[in-house]
Parts: sequence; C-alpha cells; structure tokens
Amino acid sequence: MIENNSILEKLDGLESRYEEVSTLITDPSVIADQDRYVKLTKEYKDLGDIMDARKRYINCLNAIAEAKDILANESDADMKEMAREELAENEALQPKIEEEIKIALVPKDPEDAKNVQMEIRAGTGGDEAALFAGDLFQMYKKYCDSKGWTLSITSVSEGAVGGFKEIDFAVSGADVYGTLKYESGVHRVQRVPATETQGRMHTSAATVAVLPEADKFEVTINEGEIKWDTFRSSGAGGQNVNKVESGVRLRYMWKNPNTGETEEILIECTETRDQPKNKERALSRLRTFIYDKEHQKYVDDIASRRKSLVSTGDRSAKIRTYNFPQGRVTDHRIGYTTHDLQGFLNGNIQDMIDALTVAENAERMKETEL
Repeated sequence: MIENNSILEKLDGLESRYEEVSTLITDPSVIADQDRYVKLTKEYKDLGDIMDARKRYINCLNAIAEAKDILANESDADMKEMAREELAENEALQPKIEEEIKIALVPKDPEDAKNVQMEIRAGTGGDEAALFAGDLFQMYKKYCDSKGWTLSITSVSEGAVGGFKEIDFAVSGADVYGTLKYESGVHRVQRVPATETQGRMHTSAATVAVLPEADKFEVTINEGEIKWDTFRSSGAGGQNVNKVESGVRLRYMWKNPNTGETEEILIECTETRDQPKNKERALSRLRTFIYDKEHQKYVDDIASRRKSLVSTGDRSAKIRTYNFPQGRVTDHRIGYTTHDLQGFLNGNIQDMIDALTVAENAERMKETEL
C-alpha cells in the first residue's frame, strides 16, 4: 500500500478532472462550441499523458514495495535474487518518472502551442551583419524543415552584398512558439568576413524576435445595454418624411481599454426610410468604431512586445555568440556551449533548445510545490 506520497496526492485530484473532461468532449453542446471543444480536447490529451505517467509511477512504487517484502520475508535464494534485481531496476526508474511528472505538472504557457511570426534584423556590423542575418534565416529554415513545419516569408529586404537587412517569416506547426521562443534576442557573430582583405576578425550582430500568432480579434457588444431612440428623419421628400420615426439613435456605455475610463458612444443613422435597416447600420457602425479603438491597443501591445524582444541590436545585449575561429556557439543565458558550429548553422539546434527548455522548467518548478 502506497502512503503519504505528495506526488500521488496531486495526481489524484487531476484524475477526477480527467474523467470529467473525457465526459465533456462527448457532449453534443460542447462539440457544437468549437473553441471550447478544441481547448478541452487539448486538456484531455495533456491530462492523458499525466495519467499514463501516474499509472507507471504506481506500478513502479508497488514493484519496489513487493521486492522489499520478498527480501524481508522470503527464504528462497532465487526469489531473493530476482527481488534484488527488480528492486534495483525500479529504484533507478522512480526518480526518472518523478521528474517527468513534475515537469508535466508545471503550468504550461497557453501560447506555447501557437504558430509564430519571426523577424530577423541585421544589427551592428553593416554588410557582415546582413550576411549573418542570412545565415540565421537559413539555420531556422533547415530546423523548421527537420521538424516538418511550414515556413513562409512575409517580407524581405536584401543586403547589398547578400543576406538580409531584415526578413519576416511565419512558421506553423505543432508547438512552434513553445520551441522557438528562446531564440528572441541579440545574436552575435565573430569571424573574418569574406569582404575583409587584412584577415581581421569582426564582431557583428543580428536581432531575432519570435512573436506568437495573435488570436482572432473580436469585438464583444452587449446589445442588451444599448439604449435606442427613434426620431423623424428629414429627407428628399415623399409622404413618409417627418411622419414616420425611421431615424435611429443609439447610446452605448463602453469601457475604453486604452484609458480604462467608461465613455458614451452616440451614433445616429437616417440613411434609409426603414427603421430596422437604420438600426442594423447603426449597430454595424458601433462595432466598427469599437473595433478601431480596441484594435489600436492590440497593435500597440504587439509593438511593445516586439520592442522588448528585439532590444537595440547592440552587441552588448547578446543572448548567444557564434565564434567561427573557435568553431563554437555559446548561449550566455545558461552557459551552454557546443563546438559543432557548422552543424548548428545547418539547423542542428535541438540540443540547445532542449537545454534552454530544461533550464526554464527548472525555474518554473521552483514556483510549484511538489
């Protein structure tokens, strides 16, 4: 019997949620709500992986307990030898499964599953920086190809002697942002440029920004809170003029996301002699008005995020150095170095990304009590 195990206690609570979600995803009303259905099926898969680990963990703990019981109470030598092997095997397995479960229990960033928009900008170093930006793009392209992801260029400005002054591209596939988000920052290169006649080593830089694909932007209007008035509209003659109240006026209290203040929006519509049509057009204008206001904040937020990611392109703000004379790549955030520079530039960057992922998980696990 397994007692006082803090990891299993946490998993027991998730088991009931797993059963609840498995029922919900078969509910016709949930299936009809596509956004909710997609979120729940993803949660079901994530919980399913944890439940699988839970089952293996319980089997491992039970095997350890049984082996210890045999060693304590069994007299048969062969049985004891088998129990010793079983005990050693499962005691080695236990910490591995525990680590797997702990990482799975760290709250996931909801943006990790999103596609991305990437930007590479040549920074300090002129033509050499543009050439390096081209090298970085080819590195990411080869990596994306190896992952089976789709890469499509959205805009490009070529360098004078090759490479790119700047290049923007979209990447779509499974868990793209969660994988590539660590690439944001200043990348520095140290090498003798092809254009250098004296053989001197130059230091150049390029900035990389990785932005998660934006959610579809939608405007929410509570039509029950709209106050409607009707009035007689003036027009170009006809027997209905000034007799029928076809003009409409709407008032809507709207909280401005830019200022946090609530303001009244007033819209009048007298475009047609038909009141329902005027009402429909007034609603459409209200939606457009709010969209323009809220979308501007959304655009500003993206711009702010991009600015914080890209920094200035100054070499001093580097996250990674590519040193050609020494054939090495060093990530300064975690002190990770690989001496296979050519392989790295050919898209073999998975080990670096894995190391960065482990470092982030370790930090996040400190915040999770287990």
